[in-house]
Amino acid sequence: MVREPGISNLLGIGLAFAALILSPLPALAQAYQCRLPDTLAVPPVRSEAPRVLPVTGYTLALSWSPEFCRTREQHTGHARQCSGRSGTFGLIVHGLWPDSGRSWPQWCPVRQHPTAHDIRQNLCLTPSARLLSHAWAKHGSCMVKRPDTYFRVTRILHGALHMPDLDLLSRRKSLTAGDLREQWHIANPGWRSKRIGVKRNGRGWLEEIRLCYGLDFMPADCDGRRIGARDDDELKIWRGL
Repeated sequence: MVREPGISNLLGIGLAFAALILSPLPALAQAYQCRLPDTLAVPPVRSEAPRVLPVTGYTLALSWSPEFCRTREQHTGHARQCSGRSGTFGLIVHGLWPDSGRSWPQWCPVRQHPTAHDIRQNLCLTPSARLLSHAWAKHGSCMVKRPDTYFRVTRILHGALHMPDLDLLSRRKSLTAGDLREQWHIANPGWRSKRIGVKRNGRGWLEEIRLCYGLDFMPADCDGRRIGARDDDELKIWRGL
């Protein structure tokens, strides 16, 4: 299994430094709430064929929940995220993925599995226990040995970010992917346009923001596979109305 050898040092030094330099501005408000369940089970995940590759960087994928839930409000498998009974969500963590040039390392062999405590700590960032278990088995397994370390790294990276008000941005006429990148940079000055991937669906609606990191967990330019929409591409943002 290929792992980034400096990740333990980053937990103590590098990620804390990243939080300081990437978060100099007050957070822009997003009035979303999350309610944790009283009990929690850890869903099993069936592993697939491993793809063990050298890690060259990382991607933090933030999914725009109103668009995801647009046709899933009555879907029992997505009830926590989409029904409204457990809260409402804006940008959620789809996953933290190790990168390897033109491909993704995935499904590396593991000896440990997430506990209910591991899942619970991240359930407001990723409102799906199944997705969290899947993220560890498919992606986290190729980064670190322990699931609690993987989820801790995810929380630190997410906590260093300030989320622009996408509800407000969605009301702008003639919105482009470049406008979204500009607002992200204003809220997070360490993130220049080339470091922010914007994924649209086939109808031009925002699906996901992909933030690209180097091996040191500092912002890095995205490659063509992750950058997505061009700055001048039209973008629409569903507000969940």
